[in-house]
Amino acid sequence: MKHDTLSDALSAINNAARNGKDYATVSPTSNLLKNVLIQLQQKGYIGVFELVEDGQGGKFKIEVTDEVNECQPVKPNFSVQNDEFDKWAKRYLPAQGFGDLIVTTSHGIMTHEEAQDENLGGKLLGYVY
Repeated sequence: MKHDTLSDALSAINNAARNGKDYATVSPTSNLLKNVLIQLQQKGYIGVFELVEDGQGGKFKIEVTDEVNECQPVKPNFSVQNDEFDKWAKRYLPAQGFGDLIVTTSHGIMTHEEAQDENLGGKLLGYVY
């Protein structure tokens, strides 16, 4: 039984990238997952993704690129203030300026760099590099 669609999706992308697959399929879908996928797509970690309706909550078919080295959820979802992103980046990312933390803020889902630029804090959802 699946309980956390975001964790399942990030793990599926990570597994597909490690195994050299071109696509990952994730079900069920959610608006949170769609917004995270949009952020990953804008940063070039994944290619196009499409919603496939199957009558059971739908599926996302995600094109996986060679840019993903690791893609994992952060559990528990820690609350982060704007001036703490460097601490969390050191904890989850391999080097400064390499990779992105995915954060949910009051202005939507964004990377930690965008949140710093807008002077926002939020909750950590995951990381990718």
